[in-house]
Amino acid sequence: MIFKRHRRLRGSDALRDLVRETYLQTSDLIYPLFIKEDIEEKQEVTSMPGVYQFPLNLLLIEVEEIVNLGIKSVILFGIPKEKDEIGSQASDVQGIVQRAIRLIKEAYPQLLVIADTCLCEFTSHGHCGLLKSDQVDNDSSLARLAEVAVSQARAGADIIAPSNAMDGFVYVIRQALDEAGFQNIPIMSYAIKFASSFYGPFRDAGESAPAFGNRKTYQMDPANRLEALREARSDEEEGADFLMVKPALAFLDIIRDLRGQTQLPIVAYNVSGEYAMIKAASQQGWIDEKSVVLETLLGIKRAGADLIITYFAKDLVRYLKEEE
Repeated sequence: MIFKRHRRLRGSDALRDLVRETYLQTSDLIYPLFIKEDIEEKQEVTSMPGVYQFPLNLLLIEVEEIVNLGIKSVILFGIPKEKDEIGSQASDVQGIVQRAIRLIKEAYPQLLVIADTCLCEFTSHGHCGLLKSDQVDNDSSLARLAEVAVSQARAGADIIAPSNAMDGFVYVIRQALDEAGFQNIPIMSYAIKFASSFYGPFRDAGESAPAFGNRKTYQMDPANRLEALREARSDEEEGADFLMVKPALAFLDIIRDLRGQTQLPIVAYNVSGEYAMIKAASQQGWIDEKSVVLETLLGIKRAGADLIITYFAKDLVRYLKEEE
């Protein structure tokens, strides 16, 4: 028997490019933006170097850079000045997210604006739904979340992205959008959202840490694979147009399994903790940031993701331009 010479296909840059199976493209990327009321200057998130909370008056400067880089999609997270038990500002016509959507769409109508639909950044208790006693009540939360989604659509959001992890949220939001005349607004469901320790830096950026307890009664146990696939199947049946897996790196197997189950576009969220670890190691000189970012995002894409939400989006575009 003659052994196989696999190295024949690795002999030069041109040859490696010829047989490359997986590619990263600018159009794969969705860039998260944090908009905060009651600040006048952008504020760097301590646990996420290079990520900022923006005031409305400086938002378009950041968006202009994003557009000029060729990034076609952003997802918005808002931090209101005032919070209450039901997250009133999340659905207010003058809420921070609604104002940001209108501002962006007026200046850059071609940019795809995705609205994260949740209550955790807007509630005084920091949970993703309404409380009954000290528990998050699923069904009353659904009606409230539907109000938020419709408000975001009215403001001009191109895609509604519910991240609240309530049972039935896709069905209720789809029904509410249709009844309000937004039949053509897609839903990007956070279909598989694990109760992950990788979210810590995001809670700094979004100022959304729960005031008590945790989110394990509504976000998924990281140990469960089959449950994840059941969750995704339910959301697809209820009318989701995209299915998301969050986080990405510790759950590449879930992305791969989901790719075999659905024909819908799959979105992977390369979350804050994943970003922060690479940044921290890079700042210590322990890794080469560019190489690790490229390898990380390629791995997510290779696992089966069509789109990636990542805080590295701007960096990645610059890396890709360097390699052209």
